[in-house]
Amino acid sequence: MATARTPRGRWIDEGLRALSAGGPEAVRIEALAQALGVSKGGFYGYFRNRGALLTEMLDAWEYAVTDTVIEQVEADGGDAREKLVRLFAIVGSADAAGPSDSPARGTAVELAIRDWARRDEDVAERLRRVDNRRIAYMRSLFGAFCPDEAEVEARCLIAFSLRIGNHFIAADHGPRTRAQVLELTRKWLLG
Repeated sequence: MATARTPRGRWIDEGLRALSAGGPEAVRIEALAQALGVSKGGFYGYFRNRGALLTEMLDAWEYAVTDTVIEQVEADGGDAREKLVRLFAIVGSADAAGPSDSPARGTAVELAIRDWARRDEDVAERLRRVDNRRIAYMRSLFGAFCPDEAEVEARCLIAFSLRIGNHFIAADHGPRTRAQVLELTRKWLLG
């Protein structure tokens, strides 16, 4: 009886989980195999080496946060404001991903890749490309109802900064909750 192989995607997902928990140094073949409950021999049926896995992890992350998100936003049509509302909801739901969901869109992976990019020029270049694609998409949406190019750029920067920076802010917001302030900000951005 043949033994079922651990699917390639499970290695990538587990690598992304390890990355989010401990950075690229935590992505170790033996540790991944142990977390998956398999032998590390199966790893080499899919990947030439650890570097190949790291590259595929970045590919999976890039696809998840660009192509997949854009496809989801565009799927239901609507005007630019409706698409931005969907975009904000999809991106905001990345934090709510459960353990069975692919970790590629999760905030922890996003932050780990940003940290990794500070020390690795190839990752920094990949991050720049991904960020430029995400901003370009938002620019197209904001530009559909905002004729001032400078204001479009400001809205894009604020919206994107909320996605990244919200996780670093520990401030209280007076009588409002963070969720209420974020909702007010989204409404302002769409105005």
